This record gives sequence, C-alpha cells and structure tokens, in this order.
Amino acid sequence: MADKARPVVFRHGQAFLAAVSERWNYQILREVFFGVHRFGELKRGLGISATMLTARLNHLAELGLLEKHAYREDKPWYEYRLTEGARELVVPAVVAVTRWAESRADGEAMPARPLLHTSCGYETEPYLACSHCHQPIEAADLQPLPAKAGVNTEEMTEETDVK
Repeated sequence: MADKARPVVFRHGQAFLAAVSERWNYQILREVFFGVHRFGELKRGLGISATMLTARLNHLAELGLLEKHAYREDKPWYEYRLTEGARELVVPAVVAVTRWAESRADGEAMPARPLLHTSCGYETEPYLACSHCHQPIEAADLQPLPAKAGVNTEEMTEETDVK
C-alpha cells in the first residue's frame, strides 16, 4: 500500500501561528521589531484600545515573545522588546511579510523600510539562500522530501487542534 501523503503539522508551530495570527499580535510584534517600544506609542500607532493592548502585551510576554523593561522609576511604565527566542522566528517572518506587502501595495509605490545588518554595519536586503550552493531561493525552487528515518512522527499530526 502506497504511503499516503499527509500534511505535516507541528504542535509548537501551531501554537506560535495561532498567537501571531491573532488580530493584534502580529501588528504589535511588527511594530516592536521596527522600533516602537512604549505602550502609548503602540496604542496611538495601532489605534488599539488600552485594555486590548494591555491584554495582548501580557499574553505575548507570557508566550515568551516579548520582555517588559521598566523605563521610569516613579511609575510602572514599560518598554517592550522582542526576546532572543522571538527574534529567531519573528524577525525573519516579519521581514518576509513586510517585504511581500511592500512589493504588492495597491496604488502608489511603497518604499521598503531600510534594514541594518549589525554584524557588518551595512544596509541590507535579506533573502533566503541555499545552505549548499548559497544561491537565493524562491518559493518555486523548494520541494519537500519524505521525512528521514529517526524523525519523531508522533509530533506530527493532521488532527492537532490549536487552542
């Protein structure tokens, strides 16, 4: 009997995608990455209610995606920063989605937000590249292969629910 192909769904990936696909979470993470760190700035820039913003910031902090840093001693006011763990996944995702949206903006041309590569100090335009030949990879260039022996398929299921 031929092995029927089935979707691969990772529980942790589902939880992350559920968190960032929530109406405000992606926008908050995007703004924090692009330098908006304070509650008031986020509230004004996003047009979100204070109650909803507080709930979303607390949830993102609980998920380990944001860290709170006090910036006033006399009042409990905080700045929010991406955690190192969040930067590993959120930054490439935010950059990819932002670049995709900028290139497909309706109406007038939308300039790409500049990005600095802190290792070399130069402005950069990140791209996905092959680890073997180092050539840029486009979506049409990728094809999934069957899982290798030893991959824990119990973590993969097509019926995992996102809560």
